[in-house]
Amino acid sequence: MTLIIAGTVRLPPENLDAFRPHMDAMLTASRAEDGCLTYSYAVDVQDSGLIRVFEAWRDQAAIDAHFQAAHMVAWRASWPALGVSARRLSLYEVASEREL
Repeated sequence: MTLIIAGTVRLPPENLDAFRPHMDAMLTASRAEDGCLTYSYAVDVQDSGLIRVFEAWRDQAAIDAHFQAAHMVAWRASWPALGVSARRLSLYEVASEREL
């Protein structure tokens, strides 16, 4: 069963350019992890301080390993200086999938 993590994080829009290298490093490291199917961030078109998060994982063990990864520690350590806040993520268990 695929697991989806989706949600948002917020930061002051003026810090977005400084945050981009941290997002890029997180994307590169996370996408290389065993069990990562999809990992992406997107800046909301109408709210440049809102980052949309979408992840797909093979199973809970892959997510657990992801949360313990060194790049996750570095990622969260970058947040205070850049004003990252309002992390709102949810986990979804996908029983089936079909193209639209």
